[in-house]
Amino acid sequence: MPPNTMPPTNNHVLLALPPTAASASVLRSLRAEGVSVSPVSDGIGVLDAVRNRGPALVVLDVELPGPDQAAVLAAVHHEAPNVPVIAVTPRERRLGLLGLLRGDRDDFLVRPFAVDELAARIRLRLRLGPAVENTVLRHGELVVDTEFGDVTIDGQPVSLSPTEYALLMALIAEPGAVVPPHRLAREVWSEPASPNLVQVYISYLRRKIGSERIRTVRGEGYVLEA
Repeated sequence: MPPNTMPPTNNHVLLALPPTAASASVLRSLRAEGVSVSPVSDGIGVLDAVRNRGPALVVLDVELPGPDQAAVLAAVHHEAPNVPVIAVTPRERRLGLLGLLRGDRDDFLVRPFAVDELAARIRLRLRLGPAVENTVLRHGELVVDTEFGDVTIDGQPVSLSPTEYALLMALIAEPGAVVPPHRLAREVWSEPASPNLVQVYISYLRRKIGSERIRTVRGEGYVLEA
């Protein structure tokens, strides 16, 4: 069967998690915000839903019953190449999972996770992921192609690590606005992150995109400047 070329619904999420209290809470939270969510509890259901429902985002637990989830993840990538995936994994499987993810397009979250953290990552992906109509974000000379994860400044490519890219995406979501460190920590890291860690990665990002593009507002946060 050829890959699904149906344009994804802007806010439709395929939530492939075991039926736990945490997944039920995420489901309620997203639906309360008007997000369309289809819950699925096994690997076969994931592939059927991807083919038939055109999700904008897939949240996939790598230990769902059914086919091997590495094969399911590969099949999702084939069936819906423009749809980002948030893979949920136990800590001991996270390193093996990284090689299966598509660079900056996909994401992962270590289980057990905080419900509000997963909900925040879903909201961020719906807002910025390659499923939205405009996949190119421009801020002055800084250009991000979210479909391919490419970053350029004045036409020159910039190589970012996955964490640096996620940090840039969190900042470019609110260009010109002050983004507090606690929000950056929540949206970028899958585990609790200290303000010091945020500061360290801000310094890494500044080295690559130019220190003048990220302004520190003392006691409040960081601003992405044009």
